Amino acid sequence: MASSIIFLPLVLAIALIVASPILVVVSGVWHDGAGELWQHLLSTVFADYVLNSLWLFLGVGAGVLGVGTAAAWLVTACAFPGRRLWEWLLILPLAAPSYILAYVYTELLEYYGPVQTQGRQWFGWSSVNDYWFPPIRSLGGAIAMFVLVLYPYVYLLARTAFLEQSTCTLEASRSLGCTPWRSFFRVALPLARPNIIAGCALALMETLNDYGTVQFFGVDTFTVGIYRTWFGFDERPAAVKLAAILTLGALLLIALEQWSRRQAKFYQKGGRCRTLSRHRLGGWRGYGATIFCGLLVLLGFGVPVAELLYLCFQNAVTNFGEDFWRLSWHSFSLAVLSALLGMVLAMVLAYGQRLSGTWGVALSVRIAAMGYAIPGAVIAVGIMQPLGYVDQVLGTATGGQLLLSGSILALIFAYTVRFLAVSLGTVEASLTKIKPDLDEAARSLGHPIGSILIRIHAPLMTGGMLSASLLLFVDVMKELPATIVMRPFNFETLAVRVYEYAADERLAEAAAPALAILLVGMVPVILLSWQLGRSRATEVEKIS
Repeated sequence: MASSIIFLPLVLAIALIVASPILVVVSGVWHDGAGELWQHLLSTVFADYVLNSLWLFLGVGAGVLGVGTAAAWLVTACAFPGRRLWEWLLILPLAAPSYILAYVYTELLEYYGPVQTQGRQWFGWSSVNDYWFPPIRSLGGAIAMFVLVLYPYVYLLARTAFLEQSTCTLEASRSLGCTPWRSFFRVALPLARPNIIAGCALALMETLNDYGTVQFFGVDTFTVGIYRTWFGFDERPAAVKLAAILTLGALLLIALEQWSRRQAKFYQKGGRCRTLSRHRLGGWRGYGATIFCGLLVLLGFGVPVAELLYLCFQNAVTNFGEDFWRLSWHSFSLAVLSALLGMVLAMVLAYGQRLSGTWGVALSVRIAAMGYAIPGAVIAVGIMQPLGYVDQVLGTATGGQLLLSGSILALIFAYTVRFLAVSLGTVEASLTKIKPDLDEAARSLGHPIGSILIRIHAPLMTGGMLSASLLLFVDVMKELPATIVMRPFNFETLAVRVYEYAADERLAEAAAPALAILLVGMVPVILLSWQLGRSRATEVEKIS
């Protein structure tokens, strides 16, 4: 009881502080100070924001569901050339931010790019009137970029679900006359639905958060509208209203997904029994599966890396100058500080939930983790709004100097709100593996709660803590929307510099920072691939 009394106020305070930007934004729905600009937005571009966001949402959702689920089933249940290699290579596109792919493919596929230029030379075309080429800067191009980099979310969770399914269930369906593909549609796919939907939800959250890709492609979404209204028109109340509508839409979609499977059950009786005999794909089917997996890796990872490497070596002297290392230090320091803060807060929240076990603490923890479902631009609006008021109040004492708005502390707070769920989920998974008996034994020896957390749990959770810090570190390195809105004056990061260079059509100069972001993103992807392979090998050993 004493532990609950100690940790309950602390957890509630952290949850309230972390969730405060979201609450500020949601309250903006009923704000009446938007003025004439809000009415102008409603009568002109608001419908475009809604329709473009909706089509983007539907297109990316359908794309990642189809591509990710198909790839997961192929490498899990089928045998074809290169299957073992594709198991981990298919995760690599997760390391590439969508806005980097947008810049690279624009450089390759635009009218002045090498693809169309070479086509005109081969076929004798003189202008665009002689041929048709799909426009890359379009809604369809944006959907393609998101699908190429976000399908690994569905692939990873779907593959995990397929690996955990009972072999006896699948073999029973085959004994009743189902072909392997019919077993997939009738048995495996329905059982894996929670994982697949969860992966799709993660991909769609990243889509709603994006600013660089949709802005570069000229697709007016809510995120673009928020940024344009705030900085282009300097109309904060209208930007808050747009952010509030986007936030409510995201929360509504999450609630609808939960409601859609409220009565569905996904229990499975028994374990895997033994390894599932894979269906061998021979002839053109096997080569088709290999080509399918190869294209996903090539388009989502191989082509961007090759193009960026080429541009980097072509302009090595200018790309890796003093400015590059200064931006790298900015990004690195922000990512390290945010990762440390996120890990500490995740430890406190997870341990407080473990100690109390009350619904109030559990609800507070879930509220604190809600930021990952909210776009970064929305979080930035929710932070800048109250900080602006505080700076106005303090302005008389500081001579009009801004103390909080546009500071590094405010930016780190935005990262914490946005990505706390990433570290919290990893820490919670590690903490649940520690038996409560250790807590009781330590308390019987006179150790206080803080000592138990630091001297017992922390050493046992080293792997989970490092994973949580690493994931948060990489997410901060890639984050663009909140950084653009909240970065201090004359303080830029690698992501911001890539965006600025690409907006000015200077991809050769953006190659080095873009490649640095991509290579840093490969670290957790490789670690994840290694962990999946090790867990899979351990499972096979236990079965055999």
